[in-house]
Amino acid sequence: MATTATIEVDTKSKEMSEEDRELQDELKLLVDRILGSDPKLIPPSLEMLKFMIRTSTTSMTSVPKPLKYLASYYHQLIAGFERMKDGPVKKQLADIISVLSMGPVYPENRLNKPNDCLKYCLLGTMSNIGDWGHEYIRQLEIEIVPETYSSRMLDETIENLVKDIIKFNCEHHAEIQACDLLMEIDKLEYLPPFIDKSIYARVCLYLKSCAKYVDDIESEKILSLVADQYVRFEEYTKALIVAINLNEKTLANEIFQKCKDPVVLKQLAFIAARQLFSVDLSDLSSPDKDDLTNILNNTHLSAQFQNLTRELDVMEPKSPEDVYKTWLEPSPSPLRPSILTASAAAENIDSARQNLAASFVNGFVNAGFGVDKLLTTDDGNRWIYRNKDHGMMSATAALGMLYLWDVDGGLTPIDKYLYSKDDQIKAGALLALGIVNCRVHNDCDPALALLADFANDTNLTLRSASIFGLGLAYTSTNRADVLALLVPAIETAKTAESFAIASLACGLIAIGTCNPEIVQSILTKLVDWRDTDQLKTPHSLLGVLGLGMCFMGRKDCIETSVEALQVFPEPFCSASKTILHMCSYAGSGDVCVIQEFLNNCGEKICNNDQYSSNDSNKETKGKEKKKSKLEFDPSIAQAITVLGIGAVAIGDDVGSEMCHRVLGSVGRYGDPSVRRVVPLSVALNSISKPDLNVIDLLTKYSHDSDDKMACNAIFALGIVGAGTNNARLASNLRQLAVYHAKNPSELFMVRIAQGLTHMGKGTMTLSPWHTDRQLVDLASLAGILIPLVALIDPHALILGRNHFLLYALAIAIQPRWLLTLDENLHAVSVPVRVGQAVDVVGKAGNPKTIAGIHTHSTPVLLASGERAELATCQFEQLSPVLDGICILKRKSDDADSIVTC
Repeated sequence: MATTATIEVDTKSKEMSEEDRELQDELKLLVDRILGSDPKLIPPSLEMLKFMIRTSTTSMTSVPKPLKYLASYYHQLIAGFERMKDGPVKKQLADIISVLSMGPVYPENRLNKPNDCLKYCLLGTMSNIGDWGHEYIRQLEIEIVPETYSSRMLDETIENLVKDIIKFNCEHHAEIQACDLLMEIDKLEYLPPFIDKSIYARVCLYLKSCAKYVDDIESEKILSLVADQYVRFEEYTKALIVAINLNEKTLANEIFQKCKDPVVLKQLAFIAARQLFSVDLSDLSSPDKDDLTNILNNTHLSAQFQNLTRELDVMEPKSPEDVYKTWLEPSPSPLRPSILTASAAAENIDSARQNLAASFVNGFVNAGFGVDKLLTTDDGNRWIYRNKDHGMMSATAALGMLYLWDVDGGLTPIDKYLYSKDDQIKAGALLALGIVNCRVHNDCDPALALLADFANDTNLTLRSASIFGLGLAYTSTNRADVLALLVPAIETAKTAESFAIASLACGLIAIGTCNPEIVQSILTKLVDWRDTDQLKTPHSLLGVLGLGMCFMGRKDCIETSVEALQVFPEPFCSASKTILHMCSYAGSGDVCVIQEFLNNCGEKICNNDQYSSNDSNKETKGKEKKKSKLEFDPSIAQAITVLGIGAVAIGDDVGSEMCHRVLGSVGRYGDPSVRRVVPLSVALNSISKPDLNVIDLLTKYSHDSDDKMACNAIFALGIVGAGTNNARLASNLRQLAVYHAKNPSELFMVRIAQGLTHMGKGTMTLSPWHTDRQLVDLASLAGILIPLVALIDPHALILGRNHFLLYALAIAIQPRWLLTLDENLHAVSVPVRVGQAVDVVGKAGNPKTIAGIHTHSTPVLLASGERAELATCQFEQLSPVLDGICILKRKSDDADSIVTC
């Protein structure tokens, strides 16, 4: 055995080069001197050994030779260290042992602990640790983290070491590693002193991306640090985006105060206006204060949109027939002559319902254009009277969609209908007034002046229309004077329908404010109805949705209200709590909440005598007529949970993809009432984003034998394709129109979906995400949730008398534009490169932020997932991203022509 080992050593020595043998001998000599008895030889030997280790070069995949050859002396050096007296020499030896500990020490002979690198570093000189290289720093970081977890705190020595490591990383392009270390040991406050102008952008971008994957307290801490750094380096637009994410109005006001550039202030106002984020300008000393107020009030929106439509040459109004394109619908099969075309079948089945659908389509397609072929013509009254009863209300309200955002131009054509003798038409005019003022605030308050008188009207139709109109007009304003009108409407409501409308209106006005007055009024009314049939109507859940909107995006603030809901019987109790959780975590992408929802979906609901499902209700229809008693579907809570999954997961791309897979299983194996909500939840994760897989999935659901499932899937197709003019989706909808030609409810939904797909003639979007997906507009999300919650039982609400709830989508409608303005807010056309957005977080150098580039001249329409960047060197952008309305600043006045970069 010994002979064999000797032969192996001799073989290795023969393979070793002469240079390596000399290095090995030299290292052995230095170690012998260090461990020897002559104290005068130790310091120079240590210095020489230190020099050889630091200057050794190697490839990226091999260990430096001095470390490899010194491995056999590792334990001897430790023993020598233990024998030495305290002093500078011992500390120098500790430095060398600390470096050697990360080398190839054989595990079977290793007597040291795993954290020897950190141990001997702390025993060493603690000076110039960066001279040992990146790998040594990385090893220290690895060992510091568990040490911190075990001790729960840092002593002064380790604290100083951490600061030295952070300094080294920030000076050597390793900012990401510095951030990771500080987040691991919960000492992010050490970072700001080491951030300079060259690295702050990269550090802040990385920290913002990390904030999504930590708990709320840590996320707030990270974002607050990012906001401080942006303010420190005068990146006020980026700081405002972070302040909006934090929902910190005080911080936003400070940013406006600190920014002294009047042009940047206008860009800040455009960002806040898009989010409906209120900013206090009372203490702002700026000559452009009036301009800033107008921007924050969105008074520019209609004029800028009209300019966009003229540039794109889409001013010509479209009729519903232009959208249906019935001449392109597939012809009836000769083998099935009984199948009619959709248009022919509609005339034979329910012309009033199809006229109502055409009114919605006309409103969505021509939204914001101020002109159409049905209502703004000389015989516009004739079209309204082609609808019946409550249909006339929605037909008249379509005028609000036509004049969307145009308060000055829309009041006059709508006002004449306020004097109609028909209450339905008058109610439609009231609702239209609210839609026109949606997202736009006028100093004259025309909506409040015209609608306030009807908020207490004895006619239920007029009262509901005016209250819902006020909710749309003052969304996300939290106006005390408006709420003073609407809160009593909750308290005095006699029916579930009036209660639901009043609650939704108050919830829209107080989105995310946790307004205690509204919360108290809604809960009190629900408690009063706890033992009545009013609680068992579909409208009661809309009332709870109004309560949930008060907590939109506020997460744990719902705890008190959730406890208050414990007094209600099942399944109303579970359904209500789920709605509150859905609203409070909407758009957050919170994995824990999604997991909880998924667990609830997996539970089996057992029917009992107290609550029976809709299917059993149908089987016992005769008994119900005798009892005349309303009953809840026992799986209603699970249905809302499925919708909640989509609402929460909307904030995370990975989470959305995983939810699609889970929802596929729910759609196959869930209870009937739960399956019906799956298409709506899928649509929530693909709003105005017509992915091929999503379209195919929803198209499959739209052919389901369950008419409620088919209706919801068809509407979901409209949400997915909203404002995109997607050709494949339009073709699928035309085929569905023929397939459901004899089913009036499904055909009605097909027409609505067609109107949504061609919304704004392809210039608009319903997506709540904006500013390059950095911000989610909770008001828009609330507007989308109203019809989706109503569609949990489509025949009772949307397909019944409450189809006007579809106009809640007006809150979410926004142009999907990139509009560039100069410093005087005049439109300027510049070349931009548009392509698919690429995630560049943590990537080295200056990576490309877009792929599949096409060059256009502004204004440009941006699809979901697209990003734009300037293709000219003549201007600089003041907005952090080119999305929405962006102000450009000219770099030099002497450049007459645009230079393409």
